[in-house]
Amino acid sequence: MEAQVDEDDGTFTNISLADDTADAAAALYPKQQRELVIMNCDIDGDMENQVEMEEKTRLINQVLELQHTLEDLSARVDAVKEENLKLKSENQVLGQYIENLMSASSVFQTTDGKSKRK
Repeated sequence: MEAQVDEDDGTFTNISLADDTADAAAALYPKQQRELVIMNCDIDGDMENQVEMEEKTRLINQVLELQHTLEDLSARVDAVKEENLKLKSENQVLGQYIENLMSASSVFQTTDGKSKRK
């Protein structure tokens, strides 16, 4: 043990030489400064947690937005496929109608090859 003399009243103060990290911090820093260091660590930890939570929230929102966009695009593709099938069907009906009109009209009848042109 090492002793120090308190200059105010001439008494000795004992300081332990044991290797306690808590006591070492207490010996190195006054109580207010130790509390400030601990608070800064807590604030840094809280700030890191807050930054991580904000980043996670941002990523989750981005994923949800992309999922909604994908759902919208998928629905649009389905609607376009249905419209395409409908138009193909209408085109077949119109094609058949035109063929029937052409076969009924004398203008589109085939000739026997003896057309007279002058």
